[in-house]
Amino acid sequence: MDPFFQEAPQLGNQFETDTFLQQVMTRFLPEPLRDAAFRECAALGERAAGDLLTWARQAETHPPRHVPYDPWGRRIDDIETHAAWDRLKDAAAESGIVACAYERKQGAWSRWLQACKLYLYHPSSAIFSCPLAMTDGAARALELYGDEPEMQAAYAHLTSRDPSLFWTSGQWMTERRGGSDVGGTQTVARPDGNGGYRLYGTKWFTSATTSEMAMTLARIEGDPSGSKGLSLFFLKLRDDQGRLDHIEVHRLKDKLGTKALPTAELTLNGTPARLVGGRGSGVRKIASLFNITRIYNAVCAVSGMRRALVLAKDYAGKRHAFGKRLADHPLHAMTLAKLESEFRGCLMLVLRTARLLGKVECGEANESEERLLRLLTPIVKLFTAKIGIAVTSEVLECFGGAGYVEDTGLPQLLRDAQVLAIWEGTTNVLCLDVWRSIEREQTLPALCEAFNSCAQGLNNNPSADVTHTKEKLQSRFESYLALYQQARAQDPALLEANLRGIVLNWARCYSGILLLEHAAWANDNGDGSSLLAARWFAETQCTTAPFCQDTVAVHQLAEN
Repeated sequence: MDPFFQEAPQLGNQFETDTFLQQVMTRFLPEPLRDAAFRECAALGERAAGDLLTWARQAETHPPRHVPYDPWGRRIDDIETHAAWDRLKDAAAESGIVACAYERKQGAWSRWLQACKLYLYHPSSAIFSCPLAMTDGAARALELYGDEPEMQAAYAHLTSRDPSLFWTSGQWMTERRGGSDVGGTQTVARPDGNGGYRLYGTKWFTSATTSEMAMTLARIEGDPSGSKGLSLFFLKLRDDQGRLDHIEVHRLKDKLGTKALPTAELTLNGTPARLVGGRGSGVRKIASLFNITRIYNAVCAVSGMRRALVLAKDYAGKRHAFGKRLADHPLHAMTLAKLESEFRGCLMLVLRTARLLGKVECGEANESEERLLRLLTPIVKLFTAKIGIAVTSEVLECFGGAGYVEDTGLPQLLRDAQVLAIWEGTTNVLCLDVWRSIEREQTLPALCEAFNSCAQGLNNNPSADVTHTKEKLQSRFESYLALYQQARAQDPALLEANLRGIVLNWARCYSGILLLEHAAWANDNGDGSSLLAARWFAETQCTTAPFCQDTVAVHQLAEN
C-alpha cells in the first residue's frame, strides 16, 4: 500500500513572514512610530497563526443557533454562539483594533496602523471583523453626532481595550424592499413621551445580532417619504434584565459563507431608541458609518487574498507533481507571482485610502485629499472585493482537488470572499455612488491630481521598466477619463451602462501607479521583485474593457 499522504499547508507568524507589508511599513511610517508598530504587528501576527486561528476554526464549525423559546414556552429569542466567538471578540479588544483609531496616539497615522492590524486579524477571526467594522462605524457616528450622555457612554464601550467593557454594534439598514435603496425604509419611529422613540418595523438582514447595541434608520411619523425623511437612531438590544428589548428574532440566515457570524431577520416591536444628531438627515449622518465599513471591507478583501496566497505558496513548496515541487514548475511559479502582484496593487490602494481617512479625521487633510477620500472609499471597496474573489478562486485551483474539499478549510476562503462584493454596497451600487460624488462633489479632479502627482514623481527615474510601465498606466488612465467625458456628453444612460468598466479601470490605474511608485523606491533599496510585480500588475489589470454604444441592445441582451 502506498504510504504517501499530502502535507497540509501551514502558517507561521503572519507578520514576520509578510516581507511586503514590512517593506511598506518601513517606507511610510515615521521612524518614531516604527519600532512599536512592528512589535504590535508581530505579536498579532503570532496570534493569527496560533490561538486566533484555533478559535476561528472552532467558531466556524460551531455556528450560532437560534433558540426562540425556553423549555416552558416563554419567548426568549436567544442566539447561542460558541465560546470561541467570544474569545475572538476579547482578542480584538485586547489588540485595540477599534480603539487605536480613536486613541489617535499615532496622530493621523492611527488609521493606517489600524488597517495593518485588521489585515493581520481578519483571516483568523471567523469574520468577527464584520462586527468590528460596524462597531468602528458606530463609534465614528457617535463621535460626530452622539451628544447625549447615554451615547457618550456607548462610545466609551465601543472604543475600549478592556474585554469586560468592550461592546460591539450592529448596523440595521436592510429591509424587505432591499439593502442599498434605503429610501424605501418602512421602519417607523414614534415619540415615547420621554424624549425618546419607539421603533416599529422589520429588518431583513441584521449582522452581529448578538451585539450590545445597533445603529439604524427609521422614519419619524409624519416625516416625508424617501431618503430625506429618514433619521438615525441608536438602540440597545437588551433591557436591564438582559432580555431582548421589544425585539423578535424570526430566524438566522442560512448563508453561503460567514457561517460563524450571527445574521438574523428580526422585527422591532416598539424597541426603545434615541435620535442621533437631531431629526432628519439620517442618510448623510450614517454615511460616516458606511465610510468606515467600506474601508474595513477593502482591508478584509486584501487580507483574505494574502491568507489564500500564503497557504498556496506553502503548499507549492511541499507538493510534488511530475517529478518536482509545484514551486519548481515555472508555470505554477508564474501563476503565484501574478497573483502576488494583484494582491500588492490592492494593498497599496487600501493603505492609501486608510492614510487619507486618518488625515481627514485629524484635520490634516486639504480639500483635494478630502475629495479624494470621498471618491476612493467606494472605489477601494468595489475593486478589492472583485479582485479578492478572482485571486481566491485561482488559489483554490492551485490546490487541485484539495481546494474543493470542505474539511481542508480551503473552500471557506472563497465563500467568505464572495460576500465582500455584496456587503456595504454591490459593485454597481458603488459605481453609482462614484458617479454621484463626481457630479455633486467634484471629486474626479482630486483623483487626476493624485494620479498625476505619482506619475510626475517617476519622471526622472532611470529605469526603462519604470518609464514604460508609467506610460502604460498614464495612457490607460487618460483613455478612461476620455471615455467618461465622451459618454457623459452623449447620454446619461450610455454613461451608466459603461460605468463599471470605467470605474474599475480608474481603480486599476491608480493602484498600479501607487504600486509602481513603491516599486521604484524598493528597487533603489535592492528589491527588484517589486518592480516586476508592478509591471505585471499593469499588464494583467490595465486592459481595455468593452465600451458599449448601444444601450437598447444591452437591454435586449440582458432580458432575452
